[in-house]
Amino acid sequence: MNAIENKSIIITGASQGIGAATARYLAAFGATVILVARSASKLERVANAIAIQGGYAVTIAGSVADYQTLESAVRLAVDRTGRLDVLVNNAGIIDPVSRIADSDPEAWSQVVDVNLKGVYNGLRAALPEMIAAKSGTIINISSGAATGAMEGWSHYCSTKAAVLSLTRCTHKEYAEHGIHCVGLSPGTVATEMQGVIRDSGINPVSKLDWSHHIPPEWVAQAIAFLMSREGEEFAGGDFSLKTNEGRAIVGLPAL
Repeated sequence: MNAIENKSIIITGASQGIGAATARYLAAFGATVILVARSASKLERVANAIAIQGGYAVTIAGSVADYQTLESAVRLAVDRTGRLDVLVNNAGIIDPVSRIADSDPEAWSQVVDVNLKGVYNGLRAALPEMIAAKSGTIINISSGAATGAMEGWSHYCSTKAAVLSLTRCTHKEYAEHGIHCVGLSPGTVATEMQGVIRDSGINPVSKLDWSHHIPPEWVAQAIAFLMSREGEEFAGGDFSLKTNEGRAIVGLPAL
């Protein structure tokens, strides 16, 4: 837990699901969390819950597709704590799920804006501060979709593949500056996104029973592990929670 206490951490997509669970988990161990998402009201609910537990959170409402949102988040982190230790690029969408010939070009492009450009925007905003400090951890939420094609998920698979490349490029360019960039592939998680996937009825993932999905709190625990010194060895690639080996490393139960 020493990897968490007093750390300054930006979490995107922090209003629900993995992002909210991660914010609560890290704040409980003494981190200052800067929460980024589009919904101001949802962010306030997460921040208030953290405050009730004795933690500290600040919020920025805006889309990660807008670079200014991430630039403001970094500025806020530095203003409040004097530094930025960790960036969790978690924001992501999959709606609407559809086959390519049936897809809406504008909606498909919006997924690219959030899932890919949002990660780039976070990297671009955070890296100068981390380079100056010669230290930092960046965790990009990835997926098995980064390396495997799934029917109806062309937008999601393509953007997650691109994010994996961004993780690798960031590691190649900035590891020597003391910056550790790693992807986290959690498998299927019991969040709102799984409801969208279920309702689509496309591909086998939509047929999975809800009990098959891991809780978002497990992902939060994995993020905390990747922030630690032990997690540094996985920099430059995707760490997976889909195997019993990966879960054991984090301290999670086997499935």
